[in-house]
Amino acid sequence: MTREIITTDRAPAAIGTYSQAVRIERTVYVSGQIPLDPASGTLITGDIELEIRRVFDNLAAIAAAAGGTLANAVKVNVYLTDLAHFAKVNEIMAQYIPQPWPARAAVGVAQLPRGARVEVDCVLHLD
Repeated sequence: MTREIITTDRAPAAIGTYSQAVRIERTVYVSGQIPLDPASGTLITGDIELEIRRVFDNLAAIAAAAGGTLANAVKVNVYLTDLAHFAKVNEIMAQYIPQPWPARAAVGVAQLPRGARVEVDCVLHLD
């Protein structure tokens, strides 16, 4: 079994003791992404739609660095500090991940890193 660490400067650098993603054979485990701008490292705030889009842009950049796209997602986990934003996540996620939809969990949480309101992680299976 070969383990490859995936990194790209098109997504935020890890802010802790983790990798952006780890590839084991044809499976890629993508770490949770919050709406950090990859160029500046600052948290995007104030507009939940922009925040969610930044999260999916970060995930897409990591998927591309691993040799795939978000169409390869087989499992997605969404964490929200306010589940009222869940409909907006659905709307935006459908623009990034085509059918057939991956398995998914959505979890309401009290807090996320750096005060973010949304975080998403995923597992990809590369063809």
